[in-house]
Formats: sequence, C-alpha cells, structure tokens
Amino acid sequence: MENFKMIAKTFFGFEEILAKELQLLGAQDVEIGTRMVSFKGDKGFMYKANLSLRTALKILKPIYYFRATNEVQLYKNIQGVDWSTYLNANQTFVIDTTIHSDHFKHSQFVSQKAKDAIVDQFREKTGMRPSIDKDFPDLRINIHIDRDQVSVALDTSGASLHHRGYRTATNMAPINEVLAAGMLLLSGWEGKSDFLDPMCGSGTILVEAAMIACNIPANINRKEFAFEKWNDWDNDLFDQIIDALLKRTREFHYTIKGYDKAPSAVNKAKDNIRNANVDEFITVEQHNFFDTKKETVGPLHMVFNPPYGERLDIDLERFYREMGDTMKQNYPGTHAWFITANLEALKFVGLKPSRKIKLFNGSLEARLVKYEMYEGSKRTKFQNRD
Repeated sequence: MENFKMIAKTFFGFEEILAKELQLLGAQDVEIGTRMVSFKGDKGFMYKANLSLRTALKILKPIYYFRATNEVQLYKNIQGVDWSTYLNANQTFVIDTTIHSDHFKHSQFVSQKAKDAIVDQFREKTGMRPSIDKDFPDLRINIHIDRDQVSVALDTSGASLHHRGYRTATNMAPINEVLAAGMLLLSGWEGKSDFLDPMCGSGTILVEAAMIACNIPANINRKEFAFEKWNDWDNDLFDQIIDALLKRTREFHYTIKGYDKAPSAVNKAKDNIRNANVDEFITVEQHNFFDTKKETVGPLHMVFNPPYGERLDIDLERFYREMGDTMKQNYPGTHAWFITANLEALKFVGLKPSRKIKLFNGSLEARLVKYEMYEGSKRTKFQNRD
C-alpha cells in the first residue's frame, strides 16, 4: 500500500502532543502546524490513527490543491477531480467548508458551488446524480480556502473524534473527550501512580485516564468512521489493525478514583465508565472534595475540571479558596492540575502554580494550571534531596 499525506486537526495547544502521538504510532514526515499536524502513512495507518489518536479531532486525506480567486475557477477545478473514484451516482455526500480569504466570503456559497460541480460531472457522464445527506453521508468532503489556495480533502473520520462512543450520560458542563485526553497528556499522566479526579462529573477525565494508563485505543468503542463507507474499505485490514492495537494494551497497578458531590453525577459517571469497559480500573464515590483527604500512600496525580461560574451559580471566590485550602492541607505528595476559563478565580486559590498552559475550552480561553503539594514543607523537600 502506498503512503499518502494526511492532516490531523486538533485544539490549540495540543499540536506538539499530537505530533508525539503520531510519531509513537509510526507516522512519517510529521510536521506541526496551527491546530493541526500533517503526516504520511498508508491506508492501514489511516485506520490506526483514527482508532488510536487521543488528541485528534479529525483526520483528513487531501486529494487536490489548486488556486482560485473566483467562483468560476473554483467550479472548474472541482470538476477537474474524477469524483467517480470516490463516489457513485447512487451514493450521498456532504461538503464542509472553512474560509480565510478575501476572495470568498461565505462557506455555504463555496459548498454549494462545489456541490454543483460534482453533481454536474455525474449528470453529464451517467445521467444520474448523487444526493446530499448532511447527517449520514457516504462521503464527507472538506474544502479549506486560505487566501487563494484551495485544499480539497476527504474526511476519513466523519463525526468529530471526540465522539468516543462511551458517553451516553452527561452533566451540566461536560468536558470534551479530546480536551480531557490532552490535559492528561500535558500533565504527564502515564499511569504510574494513583489518580484522582475530585470533581468528576460524568466521568470523562476518569475514562480517558484509564485508557491512557492501559494503552487502550481512544476510539475502540466508537460505532463507525467515515472511511467504512468508502469504495476501498478493507474490513479485514481494519480487524487486523484492531487486533494489533489491543495486543499493545498494558496492565495497570494503581488506583483511579473519582468524587462528585451530586448523586446524579456519580451515577452518570458509573454508566459511562461501564460503557467504556474500564470499570475494573475506576471507582467513583459521592463526596464533596472539600471534606476529603488523601487516602493513598505515595504520589497522587490529580486532574480535574472545576466549575467556572459560566453555567453553575457558585460563589467563585469562596469556592476557589476552599479548593486551594483542601489541596494544601489535605493532599500532601500530590501534583494537582485543573483547567479554568475564569482567570480571575485563580487569584483566590492561595497557591502559586508551577505551570500555566494556555488552552481553549470551546470558545473560552482557559489555563491548565499545575500545583505541587509536597510531603512536609517545600523547603524540607529540597533539603532532603541534598
């Protein structure tokens, strides 16, 4: 099988960890861009990347590049692709367009023109035409226009890869699965200590933590990928890739625990953890974090997503102060990471973060922050090291 170029889309701030994921999987010619990483691999690797990558949102397969400054050039160049290679007249398709250009103002207009070019090509050749299906198309086409440079790609994934397939129950403010996995990887989580999410909500961070710890492919529970409807779909190869990936899973010898003060959240988390087939590694209990203490001996890795005040009505100053007090007084020997889009609230934690990483939670600019709680005083810690 021949290698071809692919593009993995991701969130701002995850480009380097996505590149590392790709390199560890065996990708070739890995290059980092903005919110994306390009790489090369064959069809089997395309399957493997969709199944495995934790921080990718979509994987695109570019098939054509051209220059266009008006709708006539756009139409002619789209017609220059032999679409019968990818689609037949009885099938359905949809076009997603993103634009950063002075020549083209409306993505919907570009999608419509490109659709006309494809439909007209089929009608001229066969007298029939494929239809548009926005929900369950046989082929999803991606058009990206940057100034006058047009890239046409096939969407290999379909629905965003954050749709892992395990989350059927969600809370008021659920965290995106790709965001959760990226936070965990940025925090250095590898499954080599005990883990706690003290505000676990519907359990997304817990599930992603268990899958990383055990090296379980991120999208093993997903129902389908776009490439399964392609003309060159190879079911036997796909099954071989899954078998090979599952042979690389590893044992986990520590604890992963989640707390939430809402009984409904605890129940939802348990459902999602069961759906992901990682319930043997995770326990979830109903507790208010502020009433808890560290239960394990040795290092503890903590990652969580506290409320920002965006959707939950809380006293932020008091909440973040209690958060800082609980970590400082009750959780010695802990590396605690959390994300917040309320940068003012960080002032109330009362601890100095050792790291701050800029991320986005949806459209909200956020910070992933790290606090280190030492056994005894920090001064003693460094004196003991000497």
